[in-house]
Amino acid sequence: MRNRSFFGLLMLAIAACIIISGCTGDTETTLSGNTTLTTTATADETNPATDATNTETQAIQKIEVFHFHGTNQCYSCKTVGEYAEETVKTYFSDELNSGKIVFDHINAELPENKERTIKYGATGSSLWIGVYRADGSFSKEENTNVWYKIKNKQDYMNYLKQVLEQKLEGN
Repeated sequence: MRNRSFFGLLMLAIAACIIISGCTGDTETTLSGNTTLTTTATADETNPATDATNTETQAIQKIEVFHFHGTNQCYSCKTVGEYAEETVKTYFSDELNSGKIVFDHINAELPENKERTIKYGATGSSLWIGVYRADGSFSKEENTNVWYKIKNKQDYMNYLKQVLEQKLEGN
C-alpha cells in the first residue's frame, strides 16, 4: 500500500512539473524570472565572440517577435501567442506597418519553418524576440516571463510592451 501511495504521489509531481512548465520545452530560466539572452552574433554568425554589451547600444534596425508552437497547442500556448500578437498590434502598429517590428506565429513542426526554428533555437511553444542592429549584429532571447502572466491579459500586455520598448531603445 505504501508503494502505491508513493508511486501515485510521484506521478502527480511529474504531471504537475509538466503542466507548470507551460509547454515551453527546454528553456533557460533565471531565479529572478528575467528573460535570458541566449545568443548574440554578427549577422553572418561567423563571429561567436561578439560582446553583447557593445551591440546593445547600437541602433536597432528591426525586431522580430515570434510565437513558436506545435501543430497541437494547449490553452496556455495559444494564449501566449494571442496576447503577444494583440500587444504588438495595439501598442506598436506604426512599427509593425513600417517593418521595424515583425510578428508571426510559427509552427515549428512544419518543414518550411525549419530554418527559422533552428536559427532561434526554439524547442517547443515559446515567445522569442530577435533584434537586428545597424552594425549587422543579431541577438535573440526567449522570453519565459510571459508564461507567468497569461492569467492577467493586461499585465501580460503591459509587461511585453515594456520589454519591446526597451528593445527599441537599444537596451
